[in-house]
Amino acid sequence: MQVTRARKWTGLAALAAGLLVPLAVQAQAVGQVEFARGVGYAQTPGQGARILGKGLELREGDTLSTSEGSSAIIRMQDGTRMTLRPGTDLVVQRFQYREGASDNSMIMQLFSGGLRAITGLISKNAPDAAKLQTKTATIGIRGTDFDARLCQRDCAAESSRVAEAPKANAVQASAKLVSTQGEIHAVDSNGSRRRVVDGGAIYPGETVETGPTARGVLAFRDDSRLTLGAATRFRVDSFVFDDKNPGDGQFLVSLLRGSMRALTGLIGKANNRNVGFTTATATVGIRGTGLDIQCDEACSFFTWLGTIEVTPSNPGQGGGLSALQVLSAGQGLFVSATGIRALPAPPPEIQDLPRPDTIQVDTKQLFSASAMPQDQEGLYVFVRDGHIEVTTASEVLHLGKGETGFASQTGQTLRPLLMPLFLEFDRTPRPDSGNPMLQTLLNETVNRPANQCR
Repeated sequence: MQVTRARKWTGLAALAAGLLVPLAVQAQAVGQVEFARGVGYAQTPGQGARILGKGLELREGDTLSTSEGSSAIIRMQDGTRMTLRPGTDLVVQRFQYREGASDNSMIMQLFSGGLRAITGLISKNAPDAAKLQTKTATIGIRGTDFDARLCQRDCAAESSRVAEAPKANAVQASAKLVSTQGEIHAVDSNGSRRRVVDGGAIYPGETVETGPTARGVLAFRDDSRLTLGAATRFRVDSFVFDDKNPGDGQFLVSLLRGSMRALTGLIGKANNRNVGFTTATATVGIRGTGLDIQCDEACSFFTWLGTIEVTPSNPGQGGGLSALQVLSAGQGLFVSATGIRALPAPPPEIQDLPRPDTIQVDTKQLFSASAMPQDQEGLYVFVRDGHIEVTTASEVLHLGKGETGFASQTGQTLRPLLMPLFLEFDRTPRPDSGNPMLQTLLNETVNRPANQCR
């Protein structure tokens, strides 16, 4: 059995060699094994197999393989850590990392099995630098914590041993970013900052910051859309939405600085009192609306669809118009700390931005889930944190925190309505496990409840 398995590894190493650019005679170490259990090998093209064991150095071009019942945790030089599941064949096709370098990259190929990964500096510093390739699809890694699994009949067998009912595969994000230009970042309530690219998720409480020449469109789950201009800071204060009860939703946001063009969605149509825009000088209520806001020290408001209500934060200071202003389409208002006056046209900064209703957005691709047979054969990806892009020959699927995605063998991508049980109750130790051997042994204990969650 081991001889047959060794021949398979030799064949995979030869296949990987054909896909790689020629390697140096002695490839440099790119990582090492932190933990190994059972039978596993690493093999550089043209060289003999090396047994996976703690401390083993890994090289660019290596084929890493684990047998049934075996697993290994590896750590790459940029801090990426991966647990290789039983029955996995993974090729380190390309790994280049130098601290501070702009050309760092990581490309790995998954031929069988799966992995649980927490990626490091390469994926965090450049959104297109880290990829995991499979026969089914390519996984673009945007700095994330995720599981990937190539399923045949084994996944269905694992799920059949779990008695729990599957949970809904719900999108947690308030909005996702599309049509980006330049660099855009999101800052969470703890001050953690990350770069966001097309398909990246924005969550309640987060602040979006655009660069000096950047812009992008936020597509919300209720079909609200906002175009953000350059040098803008925008915060999602509260977003609650259930498509079955949109009138119970809430859409409260703040423009802290910069420019924005907004089109309100289903929440505003069902209950416009639950939608509000806040700025430094005024708040805006809507009545089913398209509006523009530009803010520096003072703010300009202009509506191009429906009606808005502008309430200055300091009414009556400096004279001018009355405190509450109702603006219909084509009307505008300028509000500063000392005065209020009519605005005949939107500011130039706004006019240079596309209206959000002119941007094509595939809301279904960004947010919706579809029914599918449980544990169908293909590629499954579960994202615990971060952003994953699953790309086939014909489709692209973006996944955020808490989302599960699927790519079929024919190239179709979708979010399953229900999270597969083999992912929800995966017993393979995560790569950040403090004691993977103990966890593995506990997982194999016959008295262990079958439904212990990840």
